Amino acid sequence: MTSFLTLDSLSLATPDGTPLFRDLTVSLGRERVGLVGRNGSGKSTLLRAIIGAVPVATGSIHLAGRVGMLQQALDETQDLAAALGVANALACLARMERGEGSPDDAAEADWTLPARIDQALADTGLRQVPLTTPIATLSGGERMRVALARQLLEAPDLLLLDEPTNNLDTDGRAAVMDLIRAWPGGLLVASHDRALLEQVDRIVELSPIGVTLFTGGWSDFAAAREAARDAAETGLTRAADELRRTRGTIQKAKERQDRRDKAGRAARTRGDQPKMLLDKRQERAEASRGRGSHLAARQMAETEDALAAARARVAILAPLAMDLPSCHLPSGRRLIDFRGVEMSFGARRLFGPLDFQLTGPERVAIAGPNGAGKSTFLRLVTGKLHPTAGTALRLTDHLALLDQHVGLLDDDETILGNMHRLNPGLATNTAHAALARFGFRNTDALQPAGTLSGGERLRAGLACVFSRPEPPELLMLDEPTNHLDLRTVEALETALAAYDGALLLISHDTSFLTAVSVTRTLPL
Repeated sequence: MTSFLTLDSLSLATPDGTPLFRDLTVSLGRERVGLVGRNGSGKSTLLRAIIGAVPVATGSIHLAGRVGMLQQALDETQDLAAALGVANALACLARMERGEGSPDDAAEADWTLPARIDQALADTGLRQVPLTTPIATLSGGERMRVALARQLLEAPDLLLLDEPTNNLDTDGRAAVMDLIRAWPGGLLVASHDRALLEQVDRIVELSPIGVTLFTGGWSDFAAAREAARDAAETGLTRAADELRRTRGTIQKAKERQDRRDKAGRAARTRGDQPKMLLDKRQERAEASRGRGSHLAARQMAETEDALAAARARVAILAPLAMDLPSCHLPSGRRLIDFRGVEMSFGARRLFGPLDFQLTGPERVAIAGPNGAGKSTFLRLVTGKLHPTAGTALRLTDHLALLDQHVGLLDDDETILGNMHRLNPGLATNTAHAALARFGFRNTDALQPAGTLSGGERLRAGLACVFSRPEPPELLMLDEPTNHLDLRTVEALETALAAYDGALLLISHDTSFLTAVSVTRTLPL
């Protein structure tokens, strides 16, 4: 198989020199490879290093073909032709057709381009969109399709994608999945989207304990990861047992030596043996004790180091935990009652008339394309917006909304400072205990919120809203899995599955919605 990319003993670091990962060696040909790891593990940095935007620390990157990178954001001042990168080429063809072309135009004219554009737009579901369409008028899903169409036109040998399904609606996600399944060259995608990762041939995991390569998609990776966790737990048990055995062996050796020393002192006291013999015995005993002490110290150091390494491995591989306090919501209690609700902004109508009731610990997914008004619906529930028509009743004051960026956190304050601001009167020890339940222990709570990763922000936001005197009976989350690594997504799923309150969720991540047992869907 032709190799488009070869990474040889590659190591990357942050601009300040902090190592991200070490000794990555892999070749990539006509295959689909997923790149996974915690936030901050170096996934995006690796993609940028491949296109030459980031220097390598050690090792080398060799490209044997053309490389392209899917654009995450398009220039809203452009039209479709410019965003596809074909505006100049089409202008050249137009001049030639009018008989106004120059010799340079004749040399550069690509008469196959119109047909290739039509095919790329058809393949990405944009056949009916004119090339003069402003990008600013397109939805998020349509913009992703434009970016995909450009890659189909440019047809690089190796395509790089960085979290391509983030912020996309169902149609946009489907377009990305179709591209991945049909891409004819090499493809390297950094993602936490499990449905996407199920489509790849191999997965590369970047972690603090090293780089690991797995054959197969997400299901195979998850099974191998569970096996690694089990092996780490077994290793920790063995290391702890070995430390106990070593301590026991050393103690027994010390007791034997103490008995010999006691016997020697008794013999010297009796005086029935020659002094020269007793001195020689004492000299040998002291030498033996010294060697024994040195050996014992070395054995203890080795076993303690092995135990520390085993604990570190378990800590890295162990699932993250979040503990949501119980709200004891009765099954028959009505929380929301919307009757004939309509929502518009000026001449733009979003949705309605809409009837919606939420009773007890239901789990409801709010569905619809980007721009349908899903986030607006949640703001209606909070009372921050009022409907254009109809009645929107909220029958509980115990609710919380976390948007995609967890905007309730003040970036300039520490996590602990945010906790105190959002929960006045909370004792410092109680605040620390609450944060510890979400993985922020000791000095971790003193980090400024502005320095947190997406997963850390979500955990901090949940810690703050669930530290209120009355925990939320209704929790609303807007695209909560965007910007989260897989470890945090799984921890969130486990926490929400055990939560006894009601959930209103905006998410296009079907794996996530299944994991938290969504009971019904409200389409907008």
